[in-house]
Amino acid sequence: MDQPNPNSLTWSFPEYPQHERSRRWFIVACVIAGGMFIFSLFAANFLFAGIIVFTALIIALQHYRPPLMVTFQITQDGIATDNHSIPWKDIKSFWLVYEPPAIKNLYFEFKGVRPRLRVPLLDQNPLNMREALIPYLNEDLEKEDEPLSDALGRVFKL
Repeated sequence: MDQPNPNSLTWSFPEYPQHERSRRWFIVACVIAGGMFIFSLFAANFLFAGIIVFTALIIALQHYRPPLMVTFQITQDGIATDNHSIPWKDIKSFWLVYEPPAIKNLYFEFKGVRPRLRVPLLDQNPLNMREALIPYLNEDLEKEDEPLSDALGRVFKL
């Protein structure tokens, strides 16, 4: 994937969305997390208690650390980020969810046991994305909405 290709597309985006969270958001989150933590202790479910603590730490660290910028590229060989490339043969399909200004994402579904990949389009033209990907991948036209996990993360600022 090192060779330049006139048909390749390259852009950068933050590794995760940086949400504006108010003081109220943190108070509500602490009350909910605290309640779940106390419940998990009473239920003697220490694994759940640990998951709650680690999740709270991750959210707090993400709030105070700016996201790194990730460079994404679509080439004739596959897709690539700063330090990782995935050949076309490992990708099952793609779909676009384009409902500006809130949702502008490109999704990849992989073969085998691997989570889907969400790539924010930002200011990229979705028609250019489709044109670049169609020669290599099937577009999943049945998927028109963002996955529930992404929608919940966006709504609850996670």
